[in-house]
Amino acid sequence: MAAIQNNATIENVFTRDITTIMTEKLKEDFLYRFPDFRRMPDELLGEIFANARRQIIPAGQSVYSEGDACQLFLFLLSGEIRVFKTGVNGKEITLYDISSGETCIINASCILSGAQAPANALTQTECDALLLPAPIFQRLAGKYEEVRNFVFQVLARNIADVMSLVEEIAFERMDERLSDYLREKVHDGLLHTTHQKIASDLGTSREVVSRLLKDFERQGKLVLSRNLITIN
Repeated sequence: MAAIQNNATIENVFTRDITTIMTEKLKEDFLYRFPDFRRMPDELLGEIFANARRQIIPAGQSVYSEGDACQLFLFLLSGEIRVFKTGVNGKEITLYDISSGETCIINASCILSGAQAPANALTQTECDALLLPAPIFQRLAGKYEEVRNFVFQVLARNIADVMSLVEEIAFERMDERLSDYLREKVHDGLLHTTHQKIASDLGTSREVVSRLLKDFERQGKLVLSRNLITIN
């Protein structure tokens, strides 16, 4: 009996040590991707890490669908998620993309308001995420001004993206202008340039150009690399 008790004690200590190591690694990765939280109270960070879980989400996985109730708040540590609407005719339009070190304002607003998701979110690559249960996120947002300010900053960024999309749809056929531009500038199937340079040439924002180029890439029309576009 004594041997079993001793072995159990050793196992408990070992498990506790591993948990501590994993928590410290998670904290390090989280603060690297979300540097704003470095200035936040230790008590707040402690509550996040005590309640959140880290999860690898494969590419092509639905994060939430239109009409869902969001049960988890997502901090994206790595990877890319596409947020989009689907029309009654099946046509999709990208609202914005979420990249490493970002969160989703639709996700946050649905949790805080209790509303259903008005759009869809799908992983474009394998994603490493920190997931916080919705009730915990609601409580932290009510308790800490720092969390509320963080949500407001995310809201401001995402609204700018959506407004650029509205401008693109309502006032210009920027997809056609971009297609014409690529056909004019490409040489031997290659175009060495940046998204900002294209945006400046077309008189629009870099975010609009990046969104459209990613849509073209999803359609198989081109391949994006750093400062290079390969036309298929």
